[in-house]
Formats: sequence, structure tokens, C-alpha cells
Amino acid sequence: MSLPLEGIKICDLSQIMFGPCGTQVLGDYGADIIKVENPKSGDISRAIDRFAAAGTESANFMAMNRNKRSLAVDLKSSEGLAIVKKIARESDVFVHNFRPGVVERMGLSYDDLKADNEDLIYIEGSGFGSSGPLRGKGGMDFVVQALAGICDGNRDAEGRPQLFPVSGADFSAGMILVQGVLMALYHRERTGRGQKIAINLLDVYLLMQQQEVTQKLRSGQHFNPLVQDPMDIFATSDGHIAVLAVLRPNPVSAICEALEIDDITKTPEMATLTLQMANRKLYRAKIGEGFAKYSSVECERRLEAAGILSSIVLNLGEVLNHPQVEANGSLVTLDHPTEGPVRTMGSAMKSSEAPQIALSPPPLLGQHSAQVLAEYGFSAEEIAGLAAQRVISDNAVRRSDRPGEARSKSLSEA
Repeated sequence: MSLPLEGIKICDLSQIMFGPCGTQVLGDYGADIIKVENPKSGDISRAIDRFAAAGTESANFMAMNRNKRSLAVDLKSSEGLAIVKKIARESDVFVHNFRPGVVERMGLSYDDLKADNEDLIYIEGSGFGSSGPLRGKGGMDFVVQALAGICDGNRDAEGRPQLFPVSGADFSAGMILVQGVLMALYHRERTGRGQKIAINLLDVYLLMQQQEVTQKLRSGQHFNPLVQDPMDIFATSDGHIAVLAVLRPNPVSAICEALEIDDITKTPEMATLTLQMANRKLYRAKIGEGFAKYSSVECERRLEAAGILSSIVLNLGEVLNHPQVEANGSLVTLDHPTEGPVRTMGSAMKSSEAPQIALSPPPLLGQHSAQVLAEYGFSAEEIAGLAAQRVISDNAVRRSDRPGEARSKSLSEA
């Protein structure tokens, strides 16, 4: 079965999450991703896994690097840079997330590469943008959360700003990267021209708050539904339940009826939404008495019968074992050359024309160095010489390991 992006060549110098999670999606649908890595350490995420045993692969790396071929090459050497430039000349897409100024020093800027490949699509990722006072500042997701207003809008009960534990901008930026590549490919098909696309995490976090941004600019007010609407998590007799008492007249009254407690909206201090939110501690205590009487399952049943949006709070292990996850075909298995079967997330997009994504396991560091160089015209003697000079490292596996030769298999089919 052919995949929609087969034939598209991508030279990917990105690391950690922003770039890799985006190029993985492109690889899922057939693009040939050549992942350029440092021959000594590889992608930084190869070393990020506090739970991995010594000598094993990082779960962080494996989560975002399937369907890629690893070319381990020293970009500090002139020979290594020449290799990457040669690959870039024949690529459709070039991706990097170095800090501003780094690619210019290496001769890998858009203008440098465009001179030899006019229709190249060049994707540049950064933390805060390529110009302005923060252009050189390190831009990890959690750092950008603080500056972008995310922490301020996510305060604990004592009013202390909190980091959000999921890298929302990194992942979202990766998906915007995919959108940018697909848009640019379509534009190139129509016009014959390539282009440069710049994406930064600060813009992405602001875009994720587009309702809040628009309200702030229009009225000067801060929109935060978790503070201004009765959206809460309550303890039940055996766990917790999330309740969204919105989108209907007097939802709090309906909750009281469903839980068979006195209607708190009939008391003076709780008669309106404004009063309920102004006296939120009392509101939570009164409503909480009702939830504490029942199990999470029973609370959810009662609320759904009353037309109130709710969900039992699950931990990640419970979610992964939920029958809905199996029904969605969310999880796939990778046949890794050293780790064996590795379970991970598949694609969240289900296509009638490409119902089964490609699924080649995340590469070992330098696993495809010799293979890639041979495809780009290097002789066996030249490849051996580059390895001897430590310009490249080669960790070839004797197996069918080219992305696209394997196809995904959901756990429900295993």
C-alpha cells in the first residue's frame, strides 16, 4: 500500500521534541526522514530517560523518532558539513531547531541552502523567534510556559503559578510544522517555488490562548474558565471526578438534584454564578458533600443522566487499558532491533486512504549512515574513510530496516 508522502525527502537536524514529533508524523505517512545526529551522543533525547536501564534506549527518544533513518555525522568537521549540504541539495524539506545564529555559522542557513536548491522547503524552529530581544534565549517548553502566561493562569489553591506537566507548545509546534510542510509542498506544486517557514514556541503558546488573548486585547479582562466557571474536580468515595457545570441554565441546581442534596442555588450566598464563584470554597464544600456519597462510576452515571459533562479522573496506566483506547486503535507495537517489541502511541489521525501508517522502529544511533551515504553517491571506500576519520559513525543492523518497509499493527490486531 502506498502512502501519501512517499517520495518526499526530508533532512532533519531537529532534536528533543518540537521537530522530531512533527517529522515523525511525516514519516508515518511515507516521507523519507534522514535524521542527522551527533555521532558521539545523538539526539539529546537519547539521554533523557530517568527510568531506562543502562545500555537501553530512551523511551523519550523512541516515542518521537519512528520511521526515520539515523545518519551520525560530525557537523563540526568540514567533511560532515559537506555531507549534510549534499543531502540538503537533493531534499524536499530541511528542518532544524538550533538557536538563531547557529546555522548561519555552519553555512546551513536558508540562503546558503537555497543557492543550491531553489525549491527547498526550509523549516526553522526556535523558542522565542529569530529576531527581537529574546532571539538567543534558550527556549525549552517549560521556560516558555512561564513567559507566555501559562503558569500565571494555572495557579494552585495558594495562588502560586504552576508549570503544566505536558509539553503543550513543543507538541503543538510539531503539528504546526507538519501543517507548514504540507502547505509549502502544495504551494511548490502550484508555483514551483520553495520557501522558509519559521515557528517559535512563544507564538504557539499564545496561539493556544487565542481566546484569552483576544479577550485581553478587547476588554482588558482575563478569561479563565477554570476560575470563572464551575469547572472543578471533586473527591468521590473511591477517587475523583471532573465536572463541567456549563452550557446550560443553572447547571449547579441540576448537579444538586442528581446527587440528591439540597439545592445550594436556593441559598442567598449561592443564588447566582457570580456568588458561587465569589464563594468558591464554600461552593466546593457544599457540592463536595454530594460527590463523597457515591463512587466515581455512580457520580458519572448520575451526572450524565442529568446532562452534565463529567469524567472520572484516571491515571495514565488506567487510560492505556481503557476499552475506548483499544477501540480507537491508538497504540501500536514497534519491532525494535535491540529493545524488542515496544508499545507506543500511533497516529491520532485515521485516514480512509491510508488506514495503516508506516512503522519502522526508531533507529539506533548511526544505524543508517552507510546506507544513506551510498544512496547519495559515496563509494564504500569513501564511507570507510569517513568512518576512520570519525566524521561519521555507522551502527548498521543486518535486517530490513528502511522506513516504509514495515507497516503498523495496532495492538488490537496483534
